[in-house]
Amino acid sequence: MAKLRHKQQRMRESTTEGCFSPSQSQTWKVCFWKSFKHGLGFFCTCWTLYILYLMLTTHPCLQSTKCLAALMAGTDTSNFSIKNLSSGPTKMAQSNESCYETVNVSINANTTLHNIVFELASSAGKWNQRKQYVELWWKPEVMRGHVWLDKEFVGPHSTSLPPLKVSEDTSRFRYTFKKGLRSAIRISRIVSEAFRLNISDVHWFVMGDDDTVFFPENLLQVLSKYDHNQYYYIGSNSESVEQNVVHSYGMAFGGGGFAISYPLAKALEKMQDSCLDRYSYLYGSDARIHACLADLGVPLTKEPGFHQVDFRGNILGWLSAHPLTPLVSLHHLDAMAPIFPNMNQTQAFQHLFKAVKADSSKILQQAICYDKLRRGSFSVSWGYSIHVFDSIQLPRELEYPQKTFMYWRKTMTDQFMFNTRDVSRNPCERPAVFFYESVSIGAEGINTSYIRQTGNSCPLSKSPLQALKQITVLSTKSQSDWKQAPRRHCCDILTSSSNDILDIHIRSCMNGEVIYPE
Repeated sequence: MAKLRHKQQRMRESTTEGCFSPSQSQTWKVCFWKSFKHGLGFFCTCWTLYILYLMLTTHPCLQSTKCLAALMAGTDTSNFSIKNLSSGPTKMAQSNESCYETVNVSINANTTLHNIVFELASSAGKWNQRKQYVELWWKPEVMRGHVWLDKEFVGPHSTSLPPLKVSEDTSRFRYTFKKGLRSAIRISRIVSEAFRLNISDVHWFVMGDDDTVFFPENLLQVLSKYDHNQYYYIGSNSESVEQNVVHSYGMAFGGGGFAISYPLAKALEKMQDSCLDRYSYLYGSDARIHACLADLGVPLTKEPGFHQVDFRGNILGWLSAHPLTPLVSLHHLDAMAPIFPNMNQTQAFQHLFKAVKADSSKILQQAICYDKLRRGSFSVSWGYSIHVFDSIQLPRELEYPQKTFMYWRKTMTDQFMFNTRDVSRNPCERPAVFFYESVSIGAEGINTSYIRQTGNSCPLSKSPLQALKQITVLSTKSQSDWKQAPRRHCCDILTSSSNDILDIHIRSCMNGEVIYPE
């Protein structure tokens, strides 16, 4: 036993002397190097394990229960990728779902009108008057949607119109905007209520008012540019600077309509009721939807073809210089003068939709061309009007709408979100206006005819253009090329045997072609 204790004591002394005793051959540097090697090895081991942990826990298979199950079963997981995953919000409001969901994403899937559900806001008191506007564009055989009322509608309802729904009671929600309307709460919940109807095969919910006129094929072209599996809030703001300042530049104005993708509608439905009380001080329904989507971190994706039309009166100048984008919607029909002369508003839009039926994509699209021989300028708003000037006008100037309309609030303090041109008081400086009269489709393409409006001639002009009474425009049906870089069409003045009739051919511009006559 004594020998064992003596041996252990010698071992301890030997270990101590190996590092610290100056009597040994090893110095303190040797001891330091041994300690460093042991520490470095430990550090490298920990760092390697940490890197492996990060690689494994961020792999998509470990964030997808389906992929992980396949991996555990030894199944090939090569078809799983980040593109097949959609991460949810950090904090899933009112939900016990996982932070990550697997989604069968088919970005290139074709969206049709059947996949778009239209939800329109109205009231029992206004529906009988406003339904004539919905009849203009609604296609019951291919479209789905509803009209949401505040109470039951008393009266006949045609099956050619969307079904009527009565909104849920919203009296439990606070509304603190002074002199506002509580109906804003009801209308703001329409998309959520529509989502709870469990409609199948929905890509988009499109919201509008009962006096919103949609151009469905153009809307379809616009929405087809986007992946409906992602969170999208698509629309446009007001044409009025004042209205945007008061409400928001980042808000889709409800009258112009907006689209919400199905996954975003799902997220909105889960959290909207709690959101509404947070924003009780806001004025309108569109402001409430904008606020709730802001809480979800989703901004507005602007598409300029959605039109709130926050101006009044004769909108001829604006319609004749529509921006280079598909016409998706028009609003405030009761606040504008009939868009065609000698018709009421319903008749005027029925007339417009004859051209829309022939070529929806081209409606209101502006083409600019020149008559070099007679020194004239032609601004064609296809399917609506042609403005003829007795002089050469620059394309940049013709792109600006003539201010034939008034501010929404009838004040001089407002401004528009686009440039305008003043209308000259001198009739000899104003263009002659030709309004769309008829459309026909033949073997050569689409022919639209435009008749001169009476009372806008210059008695002092000696231009041969003053003799014009009718203009015919030949074009081919537009291809769905709105996903490409936008460019105006070009047009040519064709030879005519008569001084009172002129033919114009609209076509795609050639590479490098200059519109201005050189």
